[in-house]
Amino acid sequence: MIKTILWDFDGVILDSMNVRDWGFEEIFKEYDRLLVDQLLDYHRINGGLSRYVKIRYFFEELLGQSITEEAVLEYANKFSILMKKELTNKKNLIKDSVEFIKNNHKKYNFHVVSGSDQEELRFLNRELGMDQYFISIHGSPTPKKDLVSKLMKRYNYNVEKTCLIGDSINDYQAAKSNKIIFYGYNNNMIKHLGKAYLTSLTNF
Repeated sequence: MIKTILWDFDGVILDSMNVRDWGFEEIFKEYDRLLVDQLLDYHRINGGLSRYVKIRYFFEELLGQSITEEAVLEYANKFSILMKKELTNKKNLIKDSVEFIKNNHKKYNFHVVSGSDQEELRFLNRELGMDQYFISIHGSPTPKKDLVSKLMKRYNYNVEKTCLIGDSINDYQAAKSNKIIFYGYNNNMIKHLGKAYLTSLTNF
């Protein structure tokens, strides 16, 4: 029986993909549009990866240029400013998952483990009134598999009673590497991964 649920954020609790697409378009608007489109493809396929990884990918893999850590942080900060402004509207919350969280936060141990920037993630959850339902909220730049590992050790959670609910291959990989249960959600492309695919959390 599941006792602990680790939640991805983007695409699971908050419908943010289009806004984040726009964010990457904005911070890289002076670059070749075809290359930006390739970055967006990479971003959509790898929803669970952090913006730091995606910014490096854009420069090193698509542009064939090196980029300093300072420059990565500068672009990431520009992106975060845009996200804090655009993603605090409660209309972007995913009703199915949010209702489940509100109704069951006393029954389970809830944590957020996300590829989004941790400071931004905590800000958004506060602004959206969601932070009260989670024991803790964690994000990048720490990789998701490491976030999960640290949580499992810190709280001494039983792997057989812990699951991760996510919408990307990266979420599945983070769960698998920590030997916890994975449930896919809100992305038909990952229906074949994990224990089961959840079309709704109503009967979880």
